[in-house]
Amino acid sequence: MSREPQRPAETPFESLQSLVRYFVQFVFEERTFLSLLLAAFVAVSFAYPYPDIAMWVGFAFAGYAATANDSIQTIGTFLASNQHRPWWLLWGFIASLFLLTVGTSWVVNDGDVTWGVLQSKGFSEAPTEFTFLQVAAPLFLIILTRLRMPVSTTFLLLSVFATKIAGVTNVLVKSLSGYFIAFTGAILLWMTLGRWMHAKFKGEPHPAWWPTQWAVSGFLWCVWVAQDAANIAVFLPRQLGFGQFLGFAATIVLGLALLFFLRGDKIQTIVNEKQAVFDVRAATVIDFLYAAILLTFKLLNNVPMSTTWVFIGLLGGRELVYAMRITETRTPKQALFIMGRDALYAGIGLLVSLVLAASINADLRQRLLGF
Repeated sequence: MSREPQRPAETPFESLQSLVRYFVQFVFEERTFLSLLLAAFVAVSFAYPYPDIAMWVGFAFAGYAATANDSIQTIGTFLASNQHRPWWLLWGFIASLFLLTVGTSWVVNDGDVTWGVLQSKGFSEAPTEFTFLQVAAPLFLIILTRLRMPVSTTFLLLSVFATKIAGVTNVLVKSLSGYFIAFTGAILLWMTLGRWMHAKFKGEPHPAWWPTQWAVSGFLWCVWVAQDAANIAVFLPRQLGFGQFLGFAATIVLGLALLFFLRGDKIQTIVNEKQAVFDVRAATVIDFLYAAILLTFKLLNNVPMSTTWVFIGLLGGRELVYAMRITETRTPKQALFIMGRDALYAGIGLLVSLVLAASINADLRQRLLGF
């Protein structure tokens, strides 16, 4: 039997041509995004020498960047399982809970909207001046989000403001602990109940599942805000006046409106590619376990942590069990590839954040790099 001739391997010149074609296609498809991004960098270059302006410019970019990237964790399954509902209804629900969570903290904690997270070691002092990279840090997060990378907003946004090396190391230890606990917890839960849930979650869900999912998703969102509002508010004074609080809240609410209108934008594929996440029952179970882990770490202490690492650990453990014991849709090798890719992307975000932090803070650079 004759064999089809094999296509010869690309020469270096042909590989370069392919790379150029891909780059041109990317620029053409993303020309609007790239134009807005360029304008944002120009705005930062004008704003950063003026602290009163720079803090609000950085905060505005951070508000959208953090919620857009972290949306896959907190409202990703909520969006996936409620695709049939109008975006403004979902936005109204989530935005109301955001206002309730940060508003309660602002009242109870004398103007602090972060539930004490920014009072921890290394982050308790509000910045009085800014560098270009500090204000531009959210723009790097927006770029990585556009590339569908689930990076840690905690590392990328907080580390550039850390005044002590202990602040960064404490965040790193707590975040990696969260990853392994979430990974292990997901494996134990789905090894025990995965097949039963897969068999039971068939057909139309009982009507009671919908209010249950909204309640669980709302609880998860509130816990996440209590943990990660610090990533946004780090640019601002640690105690906000009434006018500052209104500016803070309005900016995030408008950013959420854009996010829901775009249905999570491109990074939502991180959730959508996972198995059985569109079913309201499966989404509720994922959100409940995630919320329980975040609440446990929040009650443990006020040290900031990367909720992204917790989330990818949870989804990774669940995906591995699905491939090994529940369905044949995906092989264990494919599940491990997805886990490794998500962890790699989060690791890239960690590397970028440490490079930015070392570039800005001489003490951190000395401690991390030795020069």
